[in-house]
Amino acid sequence: MLETEILPIPSLETKPSEYDSYQCSLSSTYKDIAKEELREDESVRSQSLAQFREWIAKHPHIKKCRTDAPFLLRFLRTKKFSVPVACELLEKYLSVRQLFPQWFQKLDINDPAIEAIVDSGYLFPLPERDDQGRRIIFSCASRFDATKYTSAQMARTHAMIVESLLDEEESQVAGYCYITDEGGLTMNHISLWSFVDLKRMSKCIQVSSPMRHKETHFVNIPSIANKVIEFAMSLVSDKLRKRMFFDKNVDELKSRVNPDLLPTEYGGKVSMDEMIAKFKETLKKNREKTLALDDMFIDLEGAPVNWLSNDDADIEAGIVGSFRKLEVD
Repeated sequence: MLETEILPIPSLETKPSEYDSYQCSLSSTYKDIAKEELREDESVRSQSLAQFREWIAKHPHIKKCRTDAPFLLRFLRTKKFSVPVACELLEKYLSVRQLFPQWFQKLDINDPAIEAIVDSGYLFPLPERDDQGRRIIFSCASRFDATKYTSAQMARTHAMIVESLLDEEESQVAGYCYITDEGGLTMNHISLWSFVDLKRMSKCIQVSSPMRHKETHFVNIPSIANKVIEFAMSLVSDKLRKRMFFDKNVDELKSRVNPDLLPTEYGGKVSMDEMIAKFKETLKKNREKTLALDDMFIDLEGAPVNWLSNDDADIEAGIVGSFRKLEVD
């Protein structure tokens, strides 16, 4: 079953006198993937962490930030150990969390609405990884009550579940696969999100999430959702678009994904209820660490980001343009 190591809440000091020590927990299989795909070895990892930490300590606008290795490796591995690009990703990640707190803060499993959404089976990770070692995040649209819950509650549920997985080293290396069952999608679901917020959320996911998005599978898309899917596809990069698959039904999905990994409701071996109950234990244990992310702070004053512009390049530049001259000695 799904198991995530529960770590103590990391320090947010940006200039500590001594950083936490790090020992790689990856198996030889994942170390091989990291070496081949990310150019990662002990020397590269050690030097990159040191440079990243020094850069954070010198940053004039980052006032509080985690500097523990599991957190920083999210960004380094996503950007294949290009330290300057990983630094930009961290800036965007911190900025997005503050610019859109309704989506990315107060990620609390004890919030009654969020807990109810999790219990419903709307979104959860499958307990077993696929044959490429990737974590699979499964969602089912029909299990989200769009007459009762808001788009902000939906977004916070997504963010909370993702944050609970991001410190997993295996997932940092191998990446993530997504399966989305759109069967039962209604106009109530579609009307939750304005096109403006869809565009903003798409930007946030693409430019600020420290994740390796490897595959996305859409299943059972109803005709009423075709235009929305078409619009969403127009917002993603060519790279992500090529990693998307559209399956007419579950049988077609099973031709691409090992059916044994799926819930019993989809032909697998473990029920949704059992998967969710086990994963909730992880969410509860990690609750304080997840909520502590809200204490991180980057000073955005004087470096505004024009999120409302129609120019998609704005988010790519945004606050980063003000920080490009920062260097690590």
